[in-house]
Amino acid sequence: MVTTKVLIVEDDLLNRMFYEAVFQQRGYDMMAVDDGAHVLDAVDRFAPDLITMDIHLPHISGRKLIRKIRRNPATQHIPILAITAFAGQQDEEEIRRAGAAGYLAKPLSIERLLEEVDALLERTPELETESHH
Repeated sequence: MVTTKVLIVEDDLLNRMFYEAVFQQRGYDMMAVDDGAHVLDAVDRFAPDLITMDIHLPHISGRKLIRKIRRNPATQHIPILAITAFAGQQDEEEIRRAGAAGYLAKPLSIERLLEEVDALLERTPELETESHH
């Protein structure tokens, strides 16, 4: 069975530990990044199946990172779950326009996080070209 790989982008240590604990229960392979400056390199090296993206990060905003990931043909297919304390309706619309497939406002429950993760991973297209050969 292939292990799901999740890239956690979160500068707050307690939030990062929370996500890691939740995803560890699921048996996911994880990499955590706490600084926006290192995200694109981590995406290239780790090749995640899903990215959880904090929006307020040191050095570069999560919104800008989402746009960069979407513009790169090698990474544009990766679903991104934006997790943010910016919980206004306009914030959600802007973040989704930037390319986030999902959006959660902090604080969040384990149940809500897992529901959103499951929905995004199910929407991820499997390598259909391989299954038809």
